[in-house]
Amino acid sequence: MSQPHKRSRNLHNTNTQRDMKLKSKYKNLLLITFLFITAAVPLRPVHAQATDPEGFHILKKGSSMKFFRYRPGAPVIISGHRGGREKGYPENSLEGFRNVLRQMPAFFEIDPRLTRDSVIVLMHDATLDRTTTAKGNLNDYTYEQLRDVRLRDFAGNPTAFSIPTLEEVIVWSRGRTVVNLDRKDVPPEMIVDLVKRLRASGHVMLTVHNGAQAKYYHENLPKAMLSAFVRTMKEYENIASSGVPWKKMIAYVGPAITSENAELVRLLHSRGVRCMISVAPTHDRLQEREERRKGYLQELASNPDIIETDLPLEVWNVMKEK
Repeated sequence: MSQPHKRSRNLHNTNTQRDMKLKSKYKNLLLITFLFITAAVPLRPVHAQATDPEGFHILKKGSSMKFFRYRPGAPVIISGHRGGREKGYPENSLEGFRNVLRQMPAFFEIDPRLTRDSVIVLMHDATLDRTTTAKGNLNDYTYEQLRDVRLRDFAGNPTAFSIPTLEEVIVWSRGRTVVNLDRKDVPPEMIVDLVKRLRASGHVMLTVHNGAQAKYYHENLPKAMLSAFVRTMKEYENIASSGVPWKKMIAYVGPAITSENAELVRLLHSRGVRCMISVAPTHDRLQEREERRKGYLQELASNPDIIETDLPLEVWNVMKEK
């Protein structure tokens, strides 16, 4: 073989080997990049247990309207009333919310109130006596004075947990759950300003009692969900007159679905609205666990879309059993 041909073949072999090495490096680089991206951005499907140590995440970022849209046969959603009432975990506490989400999917109805210096904290009562180690009116205290106050659980036992601010809870809940803000003594404009500042419309829900309240929040927070009181046809017509799209709402229809409100529930379903009942003032108050269980099963038989409860873990276990 002539020398030029030999050199040409050697050069071709060298180029081929170099190309193969480059392709191998390129494939390895692609694999490493893919593994890095998938590790950095975990997928969190609705109602699936995430890798977060706090457990369940109920929705993806910014998808609360889609999540709460009524669909026939969809699973019942549980709302923890004031977060929940578990031994050792106070109502309206971050630790209480975390305790529930470690064990089940849920969203939470919570109670914003103002301190003397206009910090929004979570507290159902206007006074501190029942749920904390302090006494007197909440709005007589500054937030700084409340820092050393500790929360009590439902049995009155002091805990190591402190009163959270609404901002802390909204920040924590992002990507995990939805918080439904009940109406207490906080001016609506303060709620709007906070939700806007935190860019939290996708995971904050606002309780409204009439069409005027619904319209105000819709105009100022167009992407936020509303939890509307729609227990009668008169309340339905009042909310409807606000012009707020039904796709932005869930409807609280009372403590149960009965023959008296069944037609109203069908009407709301036709508008794509999930209907919520609350067992907090009824079955949750029964002393015996078995009696509560029978009550929960009774309400589940009427096919509510959402159940609000002081005892979310008990209701969840009954749902799994059913």
